[in-house]
Amino acid sequence: MHIPKIHESEYRFCLILWEHEPVTAAELGKLCQERLGWKRTTTYTVIKRLGERGVLQNRDGVVTSLVSKDEAQAVEIEELVEKKFEGSVPAFVAAFTRRQALSSQELDQVQHMIDRIRKGEKP
Repeated sequence: MHIPKIHESEYRFCLILWEHEPVTAAELGKLCQERLGWKRTTTYTVIKRLGERGVLQNRDGVVTSLVSKDEAQAVEIEELVEKKFEGSVPAFVAAFTRRQALSSQELDQVQHMIDRIRKGEKP
């Protein structure tokens, strides 16, 4: 399944949608005004644009996502790794850990994911 590109401002909108869905377009307008400082018309424009691209659906004024947060994040990470690290996950992890120390708990979580992947399970 092709996941459409979600741009940065659209992603901030989607965070609100994912947190509250299903949600009315009117309520999304209020939430976006409070959290993002958007006018109602801006929110409705984004709803329309993301609906046309298959990111969400607006049925009878109730908005739900067609792309999950996990799917959107996975696409962004894949794109980042491909563009900046020539597709190398180890290079990405090395660059990340050079600037960001991982706690023992985080290292255990990463190790657990690696162990599950080696067993053929989803992380």
